[in-house]
Amino acid sequence: MSNIEDVKAHLANLQNRICAELETLDGKATFDRDSWQRPGGGGGESRVLSNGGVFEQAGVGFSHVFGKQMPPTATKNRPELAGKAFQAVGVSLVLHPHNPYVPTTHANFRFFTAGERKPVWWFGGGFDLTPYYPFHDDIVHWHRNAKAVCDPFGEDLYPRYKQWCDEYFYLKHRDETRGVGGLFFDDVNEFGFEKSFEFVRAASDGFLKGYKPIVERRVSHRYGERQRDFQLYRRGRYVEFNLLYDRGTLFGLQSGGRTESILMSLPPQVRWAYNWTPEPGSPEEKLYTDCLRPRDWLEDGDS
Repeated sequence: MSNIEDVKAHLANLQNRICAELETLDGKATFDRDSWQRPGGGGGESRVLSNGGVFEQAGVGFSHVFGKQMPPTATKNRPELAGKAFQAVGVSLVLHPHNPYVPTTHANFRFFTAGERKPVWWFGGGFDLTPYYPFHDDIVHWHRNAKAVCDPFGEDLYPRYKQWCDEYFYLKHRDETRGVGGLFFDDVNEFGFEKSFEFVRAASDGFLKGYKPIVERRVSHRYGERQRDFQLYRRGRYVEFNLLYDRGTLFGLQSGGRTESILMSLPPQVRWAYNWTPEPGSPEEKLYTDCLRPRDWLEDGDS
């Protein structure tokens, strides 16, 4: 038997804790809070930090929505749930730093339940990292942390969820991954409710353990106009993925969610350049040659 109220309480508290830690990490700005209601049922609270000391924009959203019919994105792989009533609760965040040497990151943790007589439930979520000027040690740390989250629940989880992340955050039209991956999981219910919930708590608690040390190492790295231009150009890939492929974005729009809250993940500044390619041997090319393909970062940890 699932318990959505326990999940809701954990995720609401998670939003509070992450925002508090990010405000401390930023050292300058604080989150503005914006509560909203969904006409079809439910609502949430969006929190956005802008023009901070570290973050150009950081968005952390909590939502609990419900309705009489599952949106198409949620039933694509579960056609038997079409037309069923649903509830969905989740936290989603995207952090866009000022400094191009600090990676962008995204995380979300969610719970669905569908149907009324014999409800079907599952957890989903994960976290991923999108560097512009990659540091090998940072990426290895990120994946070691992801593996440490998974290992207590089975040694097969990290390779499965790492591969799923590589496959999910893939831009088919560019033939490249969005970044260096992390974890992506969906349909998590095979452990039973209590252990599945325990795993999601571990993953959500582990997110900042992976990200904060990277920020602290790179936030003072000097950069100039060249690095900033490249960051804005690569942010364009983030926009392309979110608008073309991201199931969370599509679910929010199809379920009648609040548009401003759904699209707060997009970067505040971005640019595109026609047919641009990095100079051979440049630091910018290193991102393409080393990072924008699936790779076993732990096996290559000393390289």
